[in-house]
Amino acid sequence: MSKYVSIIDVKKHVGETVTLGAWVANKSGKGKLAFLQLRDGTAFFQGVAFRPELLELHGEEKGLEIFETIKHLSQETSVEVTGVIKEDDRSKFGYEIGITKLTVVGESTDYPITPKEHGTDFLMDNRHLWLRSSKQQAIMQVRNELIRATYEFFNNEGFIKLDAPILTGSAPEGTTELFETDYFGTPAYLSQTGQLYAEAGALAFGKVFTFGPTFRAEKSKTRRHLTEFWMIEPEMAYTHHEESLDIQEAYVKFIIKNVLENCDYALDTLERDKELLKTYVNDPFVRITYDDAIELLQEKEAENDYDHIEWGDDFGAPHETFIANSFAKPVFIMNYPKAIKAFYMKPHPTRDDVVICADLIAPEGYGEIIGGSERATDYDYLKQKVEEFGLSLDEYSWYLDLRKYGTVPHSGFGLGLERVVTWVTGNQHIREAIPFPRMLSRIKP
Repeated sequence: MSKYVSIIDVKKHVGETVTLGAWVANKSGKGKLAFLQLRDGTAFFQGVAFRPELLELHGEEKGLEIFETIKHLSQETSVEVTGVIKEDDRSKFGYEIGITKLTVVGESTDYPITPKEHGTDFLMDNRHLWLRSSKQQAIMQVRNELIRATYEFFNNEGFIKLDAPILTGSAPEGTTELFETDYFGTPAYLSQTGQLYAEAGALAFGKVFTFGPTFRAEKSKTRRHLTEFWMIEPEMAYTHHEESLDIQEAYVKFIIKNVLENCDYALDTLERDKELLKTYVNDPFVRITYDDAIELLQEKEAENDYDHIEWGDDFGAPHETFIANSFAKPVFIMNYPKAIKAFYMKPHPTRDDVVICADLIAPEGYGEIIGGSERATDYDYLKQKVEEFGLSLDEYSWYLDLRKYGTVPHSGFGLGLERVVTWVTGNQHIREAIPFPRMLSRIKP
């Protein structure tokens, strides 16, 4: 058991003497008082050193030495701090530590990220250090809770975690947006999705989910895109699309609910509107068809600043933003045109032009966070689609086997973790939703 108490837990130790392992985020003081802003990865709070108290505890020479050390600590110096936990209504955190002893563990000299405004490129170049800031730590704490709650949700629902490969010999949605590499003389690709492998898993175990990194080589510079990101992809046997939509809604509500319950400090640090997040948990999501969405966009086109759109076009970010904001809650857009969706989606039973699918659009301008569908089960239809998409029948023979040997209705979806982190935290750019972002112009640090 560690001898250190976490800052986030100091409220359990009011009136007690504890020891913290921390870093100095900032300092100030005047005369007989020195103030430290301390962080340990769980929270930030204040340490107060009172010179007369230190002299009384340690004697004049030692007490003065400790006080002078505290006064001259540099930013991000690591320290072991001992003191009494006190309630402090004046601080945002509500507690502080009255420092009785401090030992320097590791010096920090000329720390580059000072308490002032810095440009985005500078901060991204120093991402390995920027992660220490209060906002970035709060975002990562929310990300961690979303991941933890994801495992809890699917474990509670009887899903098995299935690990899909990262290197694949096939491209589920074409090779133009994939990173190709040489695999001992054979072309291979960094995974674009774990879905096809999840389908195999679902037909073996009933309900599975994959969670891992995925890669897209599209040359996009928008605030919604990364070249490397993490996907949660559940797949469910004996499940039709309407049932999948129910699972999707329950899942999103569950993870937001857990963030509200377990990340109060982080949300306050980010100044996120928690009452608004609660509406996403408590109110039913909206379900409209692609046809309805096109009609709404065309009807309101003259009043809004987005490009004209016709039936058959895919939605851009302004279109998605307008649709979601029209309802002020997450919106499922269902049954997209077959021509703009992936080959594996099941055709609609009464229409030749659309497939059984849905995208979930987050409100507040955050766009698509989930894409899902019922999967095609007819062997001949799926074989025809593989050929139409210019894909290799040899590479997809194992996938087609799933329709030959005991196929069943099955559905699934993929949730982009970083997009959900960006939405839930209220942040404006996806690059801060992952510890070390990979974008079109960035592969370091």
